[in-house]
Amino acid sequence: MFSNILIYFVIIPLLMLGGFALCRTDKAVRTVAVVGSMALLALSVWLLVDYIALRQAGETAEMLYTGSWVWFAPLNIHLAVGVDGVSIAMLLLSSIIIFAGSFASWKIDNMRHFFMWLLLLSTGVFGFFISIDMFTMFMFYEVALIPMYLLIGQWGTGRKEYSAMKLTLMLMGGSAFLMLSLIGIYFHSAPEGGQLTWNLLEIAQNDSISRGWQYFLFPMCFVGFGVLGAMFPFHTWSPDGHACAPTAVSMLHAGVLMKLGGYGCFRVAMYLMPTAANDLAWIFLILTGVSVVYGAFSACVQTDLKYINAYSSVSHCGMVLFAILMINTTALTGAIMQMLSHGLMTALFFALIGMIYGRTHTRDIRLMGGLMKIMPFLGVGYVIAGMASLGLPGLSGFVAEMTIFVGSFQHTDMFHRVFTIVACSSIVITAVYILRVVGKLLFGPVQDEHHLSLTDATWWERLSTITLIVSVAAIGCFPNFFEWLIRFTFSPEIFRAIGLN
Repeated sequence: MFSNILIYFVIIPLLMLGGFALCRTDKAVRTVAVVGSMALLALSVWLLVDYIALRQAGETAEMLYTGSWVWFAPLNIHLAVGVDGVSIAMLLLSSIIIFAGSFASWKIDNMRHFFMWLLLLSTGVFGFFISIDMFTMFMFYEVALIPMYLLIGQWGTGRKEYSAMKLTLMLMGGSAFLMLSLIGIYFHSAPEGGQLTWNLLEIAQNDSISRGWQYFLFPMCFVGFGVLGAMFPFHTWSPDGHACAPTAVSMLHAGVLMKLGGYGCFRVAMYLMPTAANDLAWIFLILTGVSVVYGAFSACVQTDLKYINAYSSVSHCGMVLFAILMINTTALTGAIMQMLSHGLMTALFFALIGMIYGRTHTRDIRLMGGLMKIMPFLGVGYVIAGMASLGLPGLSGFVAEMTIFVGSFQHTDMFHRVFTIVACSSIVITAVYILRVVGKLLFGPVQDEHHLSLTDATWWERLSTITLIVSVAAIGCFPNFFEWLIRFTFSPEIFRAIGLN
């Protein structure tokens, strides 16, 4: 079992949990956090390099590094793992944000317990992305959600208890729909008299879910994952949760946890129920189209930095689901690139907001101004994050959104093209609130004379920020590499299953 490299994405966080339990000083906790996060980052980079080498050598299997171990034989539950290009991209994204988040939480209170819960959340995230057994995937999904309540309720700010409870209840509600849909898929996973299975690849190969059952199960599955992806009207937990969460939790929450929603919609709902996906996509296109525009407009009227970024996340994550529902390779490639882009740039945003808040003790843009000359490093970082968010060429947001819009406009019918134009309008709205915040926060007049004595970023804050900036620029400057990695995922079997063209 331990010979499979993917298992170490779960083992390393669990070893880090054990290490934190033994730590007695903050310095020791930091050491474990940095060493462990570096190990995860190195492992994900090695996996990426080896995966590329295997593909270039002619390996054409749908999933690589597969392994399966019986967990509960009566229900045919296995600890089954495997990855493709999309999974590896998500693993790399997660490891980068965990590495950056470790430095962004360098001075947090009660550090040992904070990192223990944060690494439990990370264990769930990594386990979800490597699983190809639906039951195991759902288990890791729940492991990733449960620590959020304590992380926000204990280390958050503002109305943290309310926000933690709201987040937990809404996501658990989505989990209920998801659980029912997965059970339904399991009981229709094989032809009559065949062996029922939770394995995604086996279910897709069997193609035994009837049209009627697909119509019933697909909406529950898509809504279950869509709640985590902040799909309208199930998005309201997200802004409150982001606003009250500590910095590293906001980074991991927006940067990685919300990606479980888009990844699950593609990997489970679209892949296993293609007939319903094609026939019912228009319903969810309306909801996701509303998410894109509504989130952007809502960000325009906010004055709290975290709420601005939280509603921006609703818009950008809505764009991911919107692109997935377009069901063609160009739009779907853009959706995965948008997951990577949004994950990195929103983690950068929340890291910088946490650093600014730690100095000014406010997130209200009306009470701040002129910070560029006071803390130039943090100011430049915020400008770069803002330019990535509004889609400046050379940064990740541009290539992701342009790929989505080009793919979406490939549909020639009026319905799809109208909603594509509506989604495109979010670029203009995004520019409005980003430029407004940058102008007010960084270049406006100083609102508080005490801010003149504030210091710029420390070395660990600079390291966290630079890691994310380099990653955002890498996607923007070398999009062909990421496009190749993602497109190679779509084997002929997946083309046929989802009806991609």
